Amino acid sequence: MARVAILLSTYQGERYLTPQLHSLLSQTHQDWVLYWRDDGSTDGTPGLMRDFMARLEAGRAIALADNGRLGTTESFIRLLRRAHADGNPLVAFADQDDVWLPEKLTRGVRALASVAEPLPALYFARQVLVDAGLRRIALSFRLRRPPGFPACLTQNLATGCTVLMNRAAMALVAGSTPPPGSLHDWWSYIMVSAHGGPLLADPEPTVLYRQHESNAIGAPNGLVRRAIAALRRGPEPYMRLLRGFVAALSARSDALSPLARSQLAHIAWGLEGGRQRRLQVLRMPEFRRQTWPETLLFRIWFLLK
Repeated sequence: MARVAILLSTYQGERYLTPQLHSLLSQTHQDWVLYWRDDGSTDGTPGLMRDFMARLEAGRAIALADNGRLGTTESFIRLLRRAHADGNPLVAFADQDDVWLPEKLTRGVRALASVAEPLPALYFARQVLVDAGLRRIALSFRLRRPPGFPACLTQNLATGCTVLMNRAAMALVAGSTPPPGSLHDWWSYIMVSAHGGPLLADPEPTVLYRQHESNAIGAPNGLVRRAIAALRRGPEPYMRLLRGFVAALSARSDALSPLARSQLAHIAWGLEGGRQRRLQVLRMPEFRRQTWPETLLFRIWFLLK
């Protein structure tokens, strides 16, 4: 089975990092190499990582030297570009505070093996949501609608800690510039979707996804909590991000699948006009979120902002 480049960006992760590192060693798929970059930690994270990497076999871990503060997305993109440049066939995102279940890599590698190159492909899975002490809260929600384009512009379904991508998908993301404010996992999902690549959604959980006060991004479970979280964020950040996605994809639309190119042009046309245009765009059956309450909120924001 193919080697997986595991990308780990850390920042002030000393409190939760050790269980995650142990879970990498417990993977049933052991053909992996760890790419690590620290994003400016001032706690014991760098020391923990150096000690862990020193215990690995030679060539099993690679540390990027640029340790200044870049933010989550740019840090992961730098790791991805290095892993791609090194010729790795598969890549997996890793968060510092989760715990991988033993079959995580095996399930992702097997799923991606079903996709023939040169198609870009992205695998993702459900998660067991746990608290800071790794006590189970719930399972992440099950997909009700297939992932794809243009639905990917409305909502991220590919939680980064579960994502694996093949080399063609790596090349797409590594050669792109994510719009300001976007996250590496959502942008990866959008890029593969827009280029017509398979999206492999695993209904089985592969990660203990820790929920705590220091999460960069949490995962509210349940319809009510997700709706409340969206309402608290409000329309401005979301619509700014949507416009950024549309602009970034439009700048390189020639490489998109023909259907995605047509759908993207229609969405851009709607965003440039008034409510009548936007109402026409919202008639696209694929341009919606997973559930009707989430879709209703999205449509209100799209019309008003």
